[in-house]
Amino acid sequence: MLLSSLMAFFPELVLLAGGGVLFFVTIGESLAGRARFVALLTALATLLACAASLSQEAVLFSGAYRVDAFSQLLKLVIAGGFTAVLLLSGRLPDIRARTQPEYYLFLTLSVTGLLMLVSCVDAIALVIALELSSFPLYLMVPMRREREGQRSQMESAVKYIMFGVAANGIMLFGLSYLFGLTGTTSLPLMAAKLLPQVHSPLAVLGLALTFCGLYYKLAIFPFHFWTPDVYQGASNETASLVASLPKIGAIAVLVRFVSLASPNHTLIATLLAGLAVASMLYGNLIALGQTDFKRLLGFSGIAHAGYAVVGIVSLSGPGFAASLYYITGYILMVLACFVVISRVSRDGTNVAIVELAGLHRRSPLLAATLIVGVFGLAGIPPFVGFFGKLSLLTAALSTGHLALVVITMINAAIAVYYYLRVIREAVFGDPVASAPAITLDAPTRVLCVALIVAIVALGVAPALVIDALSQSLAGLNLPVAGLPLR
Repeated sequence: MLLSSLMAFFPELVLLAGGGVLFFVTIGESLAGRARFVALLTALATLLACAASLSQEAVLFSGAYRVDAFSQLLKLVIAGGFTAVLLLSGRLPDIRARTQPEYYLFLTLSVTGLLMLVSCVDAIALVIALELSSFPLYLMVPMRREREGQRSQMESAVKYIMFGVAANGIMLFGLSYLFGLTGTTSLPLMAAKLLPQVHSPLAVLGLALTFCGLYYKLAIFPFHFWTPDVYQGASNETASLVASLPKIGAIAVLVRFVSLASPNHTLIATLLAGLAVASMLYGNLIALGQTDFKRLLGFSGIAHAGYAVVGIVSLSGPGFAASLYYITGYILMVLACFVVISRVSRDGTNVAIVELAGLHRRSPLLAATLIVGVFGLAGIPPFVGFFGKLSLLTAALSTGHLALVVITMINAAIAVYYYLRVIREAVFGDPVASAPAITLDAPTRVLCVALIVAIVALGVAPALVIDALSQSLAGLNLPVAGLPLR
């Protein structure tokens, strides 16, 4: 029994051990290289641990933590993303060498919180895991090197913290309503007790307020204001983390809460549909005028969060699976774009779209990575973005949300324009005479090839992933054995 529990908790133990080693590394001086090695070793070990414990199931910590197929699949995605972010980070040119060990420590702690988040089935444990994943990011954003006349990282950090604290406070207020209605903090028990009164105004208000903390993580309108500023103000490597891994954790928890509502709960569906439409329209329309590549990805990220919510609007298993599949693909596509930003950037500075001109000549592999990532984000087949949007629209249409499907398709068409601007510069633009060829190290080449293969593979064979996610959702909010339904 003890061995089974340890195996189920093995990925978390590996990350915690890696974080402990990194803590001692930060005590020394000029140990950035050693810290990066420990962090990368921890990421690879976590990835192997997630793969080894994929079939494990257990209920831990008095029913507050459940390891099941749902959580294990998402942990595998998070561990893969963690490894990709570390490979992308390289030398961290925009982070001072003396603070780089702390950077890797905070990165590992944030991923630890995300890994725990997807297994939490108790409101208290969930809030703790959410804070563990958030607070290290608040510290990582202002760690960017200061440049003459540029202190945007400080402004970005303040916005990130202030909006984050406000969103978490609203979320706690909503959880207090749900606790008051059900008398329990266990999500499975809450689901059973909330079902008879889920249409009551207090239950709807409690769920709506609880969603706010998750909307902030996803950058859903109107909790999106921090997104473009944080993307632009943070270092390229930090922005790649903020733009990717927290999304999968937020969608996972949002699915857990939305599944508390019955499939015919029109008020919750209408609320989610309205937020999805607002996010898509705002993100896509503002992105049309952007010239900084990271700001463009920030506004498009708001739109993509709206796309992911389209599947959740269906309040059904196929819709939830489609949203999780889409956000998994989005992580791969946005990381592909950030690999290009990190390698094109000179000394960690932000990259304007015009600076991508002639990328196919300076680095064919980076150009191919950018094309695959951007075409995927634009929803062009055969990449994962196309089949992700198709699965979302199918789920929404099957539950009668025709107007939402039409609006989503219009937004997808708008997005194609500004994505093609990026491709036009990279493929048809002429590089400036002073722009040198870009030499890629072995980890970057491996990462580029892996991202290209994954984006294409998930697009060509989506059924494998969607079926696995659908099966894992079957027992999402079943009562935990041993806990009385009182």
